[in-house]
Amino acid sequence: MSNRTTVTEFLLLGFSDIWELQILHVLVFLVIYLAALVGNLLIFMAIAFDHHLHTPMYFFLMNLSVVDLGSISVTVPKSMANSLLNTKSISYAGCVAQVFFLLSFLTADFSLLIVMAYDRYVAICQPLHYEAMMNSRACVRLAASAWISGILYSVLHTGNVFALTFCNGNIVDQFFCEIPQLLKLTCSDSYLREVRVLAFSICLALGCFVFIIVSYVQIFKSVLRIPSEQGQHKALSTCFPHLIVVSLFIFTGFFAYLKPISSSPSTLDLVVAVLYSMVPPVMNPIIYSMRNKEIKGALRRLTGWKLFTNN
Repeated sequence: MSNRTTVTEFLLLGFSDIWELQILHVLVFLVIYLAALVGNLLIFMAIAFDHHLHTPMYFFLMNLSVVDLGSISVTVPKSMANSLLNTKSISYAGCVAQVFFLLSFLTADFSLLIVMAYDRYVAICQPLHYEAMMNSRACVRLAASAWISGILYSVLHTGNVFALTFCNGNIVDQFFCEIPQLLKLTCSDSYLREVRVLAFSICLALGCFVFIIVSYVQIFKSVLRIPSEQGQHKALSTCFPHLIVVSLFIFTGFFAYLKPISSSPSTLDLVVAVLYSMVPPVMNPIIYSMRNKEIKGALRRLTGWKLFTNN
């Protein structure tokens, strides 16, 4: 226990010790962060202020935008600040906060993607029952369940990880406090409980992914029975973007937590972390706005930008 109490801060892996490359890292992350910030804020405002978009699908999309803003804000600003200040440190409390909030947002993100798949399934496969099954009360409950599940799941993991004894130093081989990298710093026999919880979580996530795939199989079968080609295109235009986001998020996240942890820093670990923690918050607004006429129309009315005019 004494070894653990001596850990008052962690050292995060920097992308480079060369000042010019640190500035490049800051600029690249700044562009990504601003793209996610502006894109998700526009989606949020378009849905919030346009009554045409006050439907279950866009209500869940608005929640997804908030989650994306939160998840990317947990890691990127700290990484940029460290590069600008030429430091790698993050306090013990700061690391705990990163793990807690990042897991909360990522779990809520995944839960919302499941809810959105269910919403599309009901809308396309059971259209006559859609209004009854997806009324305002049901939507609020589903969204609240996604947020609550994120918090509870994060409390479980954060408590497990930081109850462990860190006896292998304090250098985290990642640009933020990531659980697999933190487990490398624990004693050889003290992290097995958290590994078991992670294994159970992965099995649960795989089950949810199977549910999403089955839902989309049923959706595609129903879409193919739609007589009009325009109806098929409209239905698929709301499904394919969602499926792309789900696949990117799940496969990169699974790879990060299932891949054997290497004893030395790996470029692949950094790339995968960027893919699951930074790319979805940037891609979600692009996918949902550029392929959705209702969103483009709302953004055009909100901003007047010609960028969102329909071709």
